[in-house]
Amino acid sequence: MNERIIEILVSSFTQILIPGIRITIPLTLASFAFSFVLGLLLAIVQVADIRILKQFSQIYIWVFRGTPLLVQLFIIFFGLPRLGIVLDAFPAAVIAFGMNLGAYNAEVFRSAILAVPQGQSEAAQMIGLNYPQTMLRVVLPQAFPIAFPSLFNNLISLLKDTSLASSITVVELFTTAQQIASRTYEPFALYCEAAVIYLAFSTILTWIQSWLEKKLVWKTDEKYLVETDSAQM
Repeated sequence: MNERIIEILVSSFTQILIPGIRITIPLTLASFAFSFVLGLLLAIVQVADIRILKQFSQIYIWVFRGTPLLVQLFIIFFGLPRLGIVLDAFPAAVIAFGMNLGAYNAEVFRSAILAVPQGQSEAAQMIGLNYPQTMLRVVLPQAFPIAFPSLFNNLISLLKDTSLASSITVVELFTTAQQIASRTYEPFALYCEAAVIYLAFSTILTWIQSWLEKKLVWKTDEKYLVETDSAQM
């Protein structure tokens, strides 16, 4: 590696990192928050077995899991203006990423909810809880630790997928790397540098995931021990 490339990498590092912190991370978090709520609602609708809503949920999941994310981005940002709906690049990216990941999160939540023993819901209904109360107080608190690893894996994947936002003019981490590469004619070195930054972000998220998983296991075990002691008394 010659001195020119080293100089370019050093000078460009903060130029690429800053959009990663200011744009890529907020885009990831906002999109994931949207997908989390959407996925949970879609899963509850399916489990509730309300025919029309369940069919809508299944069709939604089928469409968004079966079509490319890039196509969805283009439809929302470039296609909707033809219908009179004009969105800025960043909110368009949040909507597209959120709607896409929401379909995957819905299946994660649905599987987690179904993994909770049916007796838990029956017991809640016997003490007078209605369906929303049963889901909120009994089923979801037990389903969330089950869903957590898959949800966090989806978050890490989303972080990497945000690089597609460059295709609709969002000036995030990868877009900045592309712009510098077009000026310096060193695409290999700069794209590798961008990849290293993505890897660093993903590694930090992986550490957070491991830490939170241990906390969730500890809390679950502690709750089980308390309930067991209470039952024995």
